[in-house]
Amino acid sequence: MDVAVTLAQWASRLVPEPGDRELAQRALADTLAVTVAAADEPVAAQTAALSEVTRWAAVGHALDFDDVHLPSTSHISVVCVAATLAAGGGVREYLGGAGVMARLGTALGWEHYRRGWHTTCTAGAPAAAVSAGLALGLDEEGLARALALAVPAAGGVQRAFGTDTKPLQVGFAVDSGVRAARLAAAGATADPASFDHWFGLMGGTTAPDLDGPTIPGGLAVKLYPCCYAMQRPIGAARLLDVDPRQVTRIRVEAPASSLRPLIHDRPENGLQAKFSLPYAITTALLDRSPSSANFTDRAVTRPEVRDLMERVEVVTSPGGDSVFAGPTRLTARLHDGSTIVRSLDLPPGHPDTPPSTHELAAKVHGCAGDRWAPQVRSADWDNAAALLRSALTTGSRAAEVGRTVDDPAGGGRS
Repeated sequence: MDVAVTLAQWASRLVPEPGDRELAQRALADTLAVTVAAADEPVAAQTAALSEVTRWAAVGHALDFDDVHLPSTSHISVVCVAATLAAGGGVREYLGGAGVMARLGTALGWEHYRRGWHTTCTAGAPAAAVSAGLALGLDEEGLARALALAVPAAGGVQRAFGTDTKPLQVGFAVDSGVRAARLAAAGATADPASFDHWFGLMGGTTAPDLDGPTIPGGLAVKLYPCCYAMQRPIGAARLLDVDPRQVTRIRVEAPASSLRPLIHDRPENGLQAKFSLPYAITTALLDRSPSSANFTDRAVTRPEVRDLMERVEVVTSPGGDSVFAGPTRLTARLHDGSTIVRSLDLPPGHPDTPPSTHELAAKVHGCAGDRWAPQVRSADWDNAAALLRSALTTGSRAAEVGRTVDDPAGGGRS
């Protein structure tokens, strides 16, 4: 199918449109914000001795607050922003890798994700190679070699969700892609057909579609710091607008595919809670607009949380081909015998229901705080790397520590 060659040709010939540049700038600000917010997370310390790009990508994904490309079920910007900045690139380099990742992940398809692969890693390593390769001046032939050189590390599995391995494997994938680009630039040989062979082994049967906008389907922005499959249940639960003390039972109805990443039914810590449907409903009812403070170990073990989670019943319908196949429907039964029913098709932040300027600004400030938010908002591709170095050296909230679950602006694991 000549997948590597066609993707390399597409990326090398990309000419960004004004709308592409606007999307890239939003992606940069969002990625910087969520990375700064996680600068005090354990993953930041765990990666201190690793490469800079590994650290940027792993910390950027640590809170699971980074943007999402829904057709490919992958987190594009945390991969392509890190790879672009590591190699000294800018808008075109980010968009070239992002477009390749969107097309490659979409071509691998839902079956690839359903089988347990973490597409952010499998499609991310090649995408990072493209972003870095463009920044290093590789031509079409060089980019095709870089794609092949990224194959050995193009892995990652969903069973890692809810542990530090999830962001770490994203960091490893990005590092491998940047390394592949640098090897290609140094003249390392590779057979692009090996990339095609990998593509087939991963389940790809149809060549990536090169038509459409640079990032087909756009990017979804998260408004809650947890798996994107939880954004819609949280939105639906907020629509109930009910006192949780009055709830005797909540029935959640959703297609099975929409719950694929939510592998922790009764989470024991904050990381697992980011991939738990019962916790999504519970935190939405108790905390209204969940922030990082509501995904800590302390928040998850609250007695009222454990009690309410036991009242959540999940009923799945078979099938589905994405995390947004069919609506999420909630039925709350109250102590007085009445019921409230709410259904939601698209969560806030979806490309078809994009966040407002106010919501985006609030997310940046909530992530970066008074100290870093102005720098994040004004950052460009020339100074973003320096911002990340500074934030990861000094921490995100040096003057704002001690937040708790009662302070929604807070962060941290406990």
